[in-house]
Amino acid sequence: MKYNDDRLNEKCGVFGVFYTDTGKDAVPLVYYGLFSLQHRGQESAGIAAILHPGEGKTERTIECRKGPGLVGEVFTNDVLSSLNGYAAIGHVRYSASRNSGNENAEPFVSHFKLGSIAVAHNGALTNADVVRELLEDAGVGFTSSSDSEVIINLISKNYKKGLEKALTDTIKFIKGSYALVLLTGDALVGARDPNGIRPLCLGKLEGGWILASESCAIDAVGGEFVRDVEPGEVVIIKQDGVFSFIFSEKTRRAVCAFEYVYFARPDSVIDSIDVYGSRIRAGEILGKESAIVADLVVGVPDSGVPAAIGYGRATGTPFGLGIVKSKYVGRTFIAPNQTMREKTALVKLNVIDSEVRGKRVVIIDDSIVRGTTSRRLVAILKAAGAKEVHIRICSPPVRFPCYFGIDTPHRKDLISNANGGVTELCASLGADSLAFISIEGLLQSINPDFSGSFENGGFCLGCFSGEYPIPVAGEHN
Repeated sequence: MKYNDDRLNEKCGVFGVFYTDTGKDAVPLVYYGLFSLQHRGQESAGIAAILHPGEGKTERTIECRKGPGLVGEVFTNDVLSSLNGYAAIGHVRYSASRNSGNENAEPFVSHFKLGSIAVAHNGALTNADVVRELLEDAGVGFTSSSDSEVIINLISKNYKKGLEKALTDTIKFIKGSYALVLLTGDALVGARDPNGIRPLCLGKLEGGWILASESCAIDAVGGEFVRDVEPGEVVIIKQDGVFSFIFSEKTRRAVCAFEYVYFARPDSVIDSIDVYGSRIRAGEILGKESAIVADLVVGVPDSGVPAAIGYGRATGTPFGLGIVKSKYVGRTFIAPNQTMREKTALVKLNVIDSEVRGKRVVIIDDSIVRGTTSRRLVAILKAAGAKEVHIRICSPPVRFPCYFGIDTPHRKDLISNANGGVTELCASLGADSLAFISIEGLLQSINPDFSGSFENGGFCLGCFSGEYPIPVAGEHN
């Protein structure tokens, strides 16, 4: 069991670079891009690159280096020096329990008669098991339980039809959420699912192009953000330029709302919406919906801090640091049993006693999943001398699993589904009061122009409402 058992966790981040000058090396930029996306996955990292052909050869092959751990742990100087090429893709991964294991580290590479391809993927296919069984019946072997291997085997199977047709046939066959980057012998490709559940964007470099899960990674390598890849769009980058096509009929846009609440870095822009600004607005709306008289408002680092600032602005409550996060305890911190798991908040989060002593404190967090972190925070704040502790959450209650690439507990393990309502939940956490932002308030925080419930404003709210943008099979196993 992991420390992040009390958080919803994004599964992956993807990054790709293509230089039109084949003498340049894309691998270092992919390495730095993955550092910028490390928050999206800390269990494994990998890079695949088009190797320069040897003397007297014209064939371009793809090689990959990947392994368990953080980017800086996997890619030592020796590993990096063994990989170079004018185009490369990278991946950072957080695994759900059903596909943990080093064999699921990405990118995946396939070598076949017509060439080599590599795929890195963020999301989850809702029909992966069905597609896998069909491929196995056709004689295709698998070495992992990853959805990405399903995708690469489909593309390989159809590659004789040409890249564009292989991509179209594959993408029309798979269902669910995906933002994927694909590397061939002469192209870098990006694709986003028809609902746009997972983010993907396009950037420009001097002499090259970038695909990334978030715009912050483009900024980190000195690139220029160009635009978001549209839902249902494929972008193909080659030596002669960039072109794209829409592979699906217009469908309901349903971007994951939790990207804005928690997953994305605050310095990213997703689908033209500033993540930091959305979190500030969430705090302001929380202040309008559920203000309480208090002496101090503090945010649970990191995503709760902008919302705490917004709450303070809306209510006039002074903002303070209050809670400090250790930067050296990652999301993969191991807690071997329930007793220790309940104490890990003491390891990762600590209170500044002098800031909270004798005060009525409001703490702002992004969500409550199992309640372990919230319960411990209330306890350590009161132990530090806080007179009152009031919890405000800048997402609605999480009551349903996610099937689109976020690791969530069983529905029965989500504390908001426990018997009783908010009053009982507040008592179980030991807080003096508890309030969640409304679904309407959340939508307005993400999109200030939202004025109704039509198609949920273009966002997926499945984990709050149980209404998903595409059909799902049922409860997680």
